[in-house]
Amino acid sequence: MVLLFKSRIKWIVLVVLMLSTGSLIVHLSITKFSATNLIQYTAVPALSFDLPTASPGSKRVIPARNKKLWGPVKALESLQPYANPRTIYPVPSEKSNGYIYAKVYGGFSNIRSSICDLVTISRLLNATLVIPEIQDSLRSKGISSKFKSFSYLYDEDQFIASLKNDVRIVKTLPENLKAARKRNEFPVFKPKSSATPSFYIKEILPKLKKSKVVGLILADGGCMQSVLPPSMGEFQRLRCRVAFHALQFRQELQVLGRRIVDRLQGLDQPYIAYHPGLMRDTLAHHGCAELFQASCSSKLPCHLDVHTELIQYRRAQLIKRGVVTDKLSVDSHIRRDNGSCPLMPEEVGLLLRAMGYRANTIIYMAGSETFGGQRLLIPLRAMFANLVDYTSFCSKQELIDLLGPEPLLPPNPFKLPPGKSDEQLKEEWKRAGPRPRPLPPPPERPIYQHEKEGWYGWITETDTEPDPSPADLRMQAHRLLWDALDYIVSLEADVFFPGFNNDGSGWPDFSSLIMGQRLYEKASSRTFRPDRKTIQESFKSIRDDMYHPKFNWTISIREHLNKSFGEDGFAWQSLKSKPASFLSHPFPECSCRMPPSAAAAEVPTILKKDEDECPKWMMQNNNQDGSSEAVAGEGAASNEDTELEYENETKEAQDDSDASSKSSLTLAINQDDEWDPND
Repeated sequence: MVLLFKSRIKWIVLVVLMLSTGSLIVHLSITKFSATNLIQYTAVPALSFDLPTASPGSKRVIPARNKKLWGPVKALESLQPYANPRTIYPVPSEKSNGYIYAKVYGGFSNIRSSICDLVTISRLLNATLVIPEIQDSLRSKGISSKFKSFSYLYDEDQFIASLKNDVRIVKTLPENLKAARKRNEFPVFKPKSSATPSFYIKEILPKLKKSKVVGLILADGGCMQSVLPPSMGEFQRLRCRVAFHALQFRQELQVLGRRIVDRLQGLDQPYIAYHPGLMRDTLAHHGCAELFQASCSSKLPCHLDVHTELIQYRRAQLIKRGVVTDKLSVDSHIRRDNGSCPLMPEEVGLLLRAMGYRANTIIYMAGSETFGGQRLLIPLRAMFANLVDYTSFCSKQELIDLLGPEPLLPPNPFKLPPGKSDEQLKEEWKRAGPRPRPLPPPPERPIYQHEKEGWYGWITETDTEPDPSPADLRMQAHRLLWDALDYIVSLEADVFFPGFNNDGSGWPDFSSLIMGQRLYEKASSRTFRPDRKTIQESFKSIRDDMYHPKFNWTISIREHLNKSFGEDGFAWQSLKSKPASFLSHPFPECSCRMPPSAAAAEVPTILKKDEDECPKWMMQNNNQDGSSEAVAGEGAASNEDTELEYENETKEAQDDSDASSKSSLTLAINQDDEWDPND
């Protein structure tokens, strides 16, 4: 019996082992065959997984869209770009008063605005303009030797040819004047962005006629005031011709930028371009350092963030230079509530969700610098997973080809400090003073190599920011190219949202330039023009529970943002933005108004008052294009039900705005998928 029992146990164990082995083989087989369908997470595969892709060479199929979210702004459809001269405008004379050369400092926005002012001044003084020298893209900054300063970013030949009827432009000074410039024989001026035309006529023109050459150093983002007298309307239109026609990026940039746009549009899905405006200089100027600081209260001490320290250091520099006249430490939360600080990416995500954009909406992140890094983008990416940038649609080789062959950088000069010898330690002990001595402090944590590298590594060793390294200088030049790619993509975007524009600093900013060119080229394109102060007042009421607001908050935000598209936002932008930067709102000087058709809506009052009617030849061209627009209108007719549904929903929500918070929250969740990014 015992032997029989033992044999049965052996058989049971054998059967169990066989079943386990079979189960393991089955699971391994399933894993092997299913692994081929797994998708590694990168930006483009994630997009292609969620969205339909178009085959190469196929015509773009535009699906039905909600016109309340993606359609053109009807109130501004009558505006057309028209920067041609409208009065007697002679070509530049063969005999000029002399040459103007200029050194342009600053980033992408400062460069673009400064060049437009330079051309205008050259026309005003009847001077010959030498191609400006962009200081961030000199060969000494480590860029490829195949480019010069200006040609690193823009097309020189296109620039000269496009302005031949406005200003005489040459690539370099004549040989007999180059040596005199090296000996500093010519007068040099540093005009401010608020300089008036009379300053140039009275101060610079006499010296130009006398010395035949004048140098300008532009570090203020411009060199002439934004708003000019009505009699100088032709000079304003010249600014538009420079910014929107003459300043074309070099061919390689245009090709790659267009390729990114085609790849985005090849997804058959509209996209939003968003520029955060989170730049260190701007944040320091407005005192927004505490926005990067960890939350603190009476019970929890504040933890100083490295970004806060870096912003405060830059603010101290601006105060020392006289750029900022305020005190060093200010309450950043008060500044934010006044609209002086940028909207954080998390807040922008909530605003877009309140507008009704779905969680799979493509958001293109523009801007080569986002101060704070990827940490600030986590909430926005949680709400909109398809958050992409230029690296999502470009290969590394395409970007390398854009840069061209660059020289090798010198070796990293970083060296670990030498340790103290035993003899030095003994000498320090002897010089420490009479005994008894207090206990020595605990040894400091060693600072490792990786902590000392990078753009912020200096803060671990010293209180003084070092000069930029060769790698830093090259990176600044690269940023000009990345900003140029983002500029091209943002202009073609279905919707543009500025995180920080019209900041009041007097410096041109990326978002304002984009908004101005979109207004010029196609005024009816959907461009948000939010009032940050009004937005922050709304956020104040839900700051404790931002992801579950009452539905009446959603309706009020939606109403404000919808108004920012049309006449209200247009008028607000004219009052706030144009005095600081003409290119941010080139109206009415560079636009004209088409007469409304019988079926079109009435022209807004602000357009009737300020805008000239378009010439007849433009009206004829517009009539020829009417047939194609009619076909497009038929394709969009299938979306009428969606629009009516949206309007009915808004009307019902306004009627029920006094309902209980519970029912409001239920409606909000039903309206938008994945309202809480943590769900």
